Amino acid sequence: MPLDIRRTKIIATLGPATESPAMLVRLIQAGVDVIRLNMAHAKHDWTRMIIRRVREASRAAGREVAVMMDIKGPEIRTGDVEVPIELKPGEIFDFTVKPGASRERAEEVRSVDVNYRDLVNDIKVGDTVLVDSGLIRLEVLEKHDAHIRCRVLTPGSLTSRRHINLPGVKVNLPSFTQKDRADTLVGIEEGVDFIALSFVRDASDVELLRLFLTERKSRARIIAKIEDQSAIDNLDDIIRATDALMVARGDLGIEVPLQELPVIQRRAVRTCLAIGRPVIIATHMLESMIGQPMPTRAEITDVANAVFEQADCVMLSGETTVGQYPVECVQVLDSIARRIEVEQAGDFPEPAVFLNERMKVFRAAVVLANELPRSLILVFTRHGTNAAGIAAHRPPRAPILAVTDSPETLRHLRLVRSVEPFLLSPFGEPEATIERAIASLLSLGRIQDGDKLVIVSDVQTKDRRVDSIQLRSVP
Repeated sequence: MPLDIRRTKIIATLGPATESPAMLVRLIQAGVDVIRLNMAHAKHDWTRMIIRRVREASRAAGREVAVMMDIKGPEIRTGDVEVPIELKPGEIFDFTVKPGASRERAEEVRSVDVNYRDLVNDIKVGDTVLVDSGLIRLEVLEKHDAHIRCRVLTPGSLTSRRHINLPGVKVNLPSFTQKDRADTLVGIEEGVDFIALSFVRDASDVELLRLFLTERKSRARIIAKIEDQSAIDNLDDIIRATDALMVARGDLGIEVPLQELPVIQRRAVRTCLAIGRPVIIATHMLESMIGQPMPTRAEITDVANAVFEQADCVMLSGETTVGQYPVECVQVLDSIARRIEVEQAGDFPEPAVFLNERMKVFRAAVVLANELPRSLILVFTRHGTNAAGIAAHRPPRAPILAVTDSPETLRHLRLVRSVEPFLLSPFGEPEATIERAIASLLSLGRIQDGDKLVIVSDVQTKDRRVDSIQLRSVP
């Protein structure tokens, strides 16, 4: 039988429940491919320590995983309150954009400060303000120099530093903040593999981060997170500009009408498949397992739908940062993904059609593998381009074994669907390299006698390298 791999990759967010060395090893052994660091509240000393700990855990587990730094991006939050403010339906409430600003009228109106001073200029009368993941809803009645007066529509308890969402409002905050720059510099120094950029609004946000990374000679790949209406309006351009896309359903589900969220997710995945970009489905995948050992039936179906859509990755957030069952969450994702992938293997969808000549070569390899029982695709790649190009065609049965001489490339390929990366260093004469790779994969049990290998590599001619597809049987 060909190599049994899980095609859909798993991302786990690190937190108090999972940051210990022992737990990291358990997560990696359970099948985590990428470790995510949420930089919203992370300190730099902790970040450096954790990245090094992840590398050590990878060595201990015998499986190199990637590290994603998820930078905070532009964010609007309420200020500190001494005690929770219990907001009641119909109550008049103020958001003040200058700490300590006076309210000439209605001194009895309660208020909280906001960290974004230009909010009063961006917002309009009639707009909706959502606080604390949309749990508290207010309507803007009027605005003045220092405060925004609202009516409470949905009541709730307002505590310190709650996140504010403004559906449909375009704010003028920078996409790449000073905190993001400082955090990214730490990530570059520690060699993180991915930088996830929050609240991307258009392609220029991605290009700004790419310039920052290029100037500092970082090979980190960019993941654009779509989280508001502006990103939806510019989705195609963002996908073309980024290295990978994350459908961040937490804030996105607050910023757009709820019934639009599954439509947006499907459109985002399809566009990524058409363009050839990895795509991640994130947030609330197994939310109930934060406190209980089994997921709900709806969560099982949600994860299954992401796999049916052929997303590259599914991601855990609170489930593995503060949850009581982090390893079990990974195991649940693994089991659901494997079952759905067996179902998908019975289909032979027509591979995606790309105009690029090299992508057509990769398509030919996938078509060949589809027609051969017990086939695997063996690809040699220095920068991951060949492996990602083949994966973009979504071969339904043949796993993709990607052999690289770069540890960075190996980690980058942890994000890509159907790709199982292996390190073989150094590359040398092509035929000798292929023979070494086959011998190594045999010794690891990744291939077996009688398997068919569709080999994609470069062949050196007199004056240039050309793409090559070979068919070999494992001796």
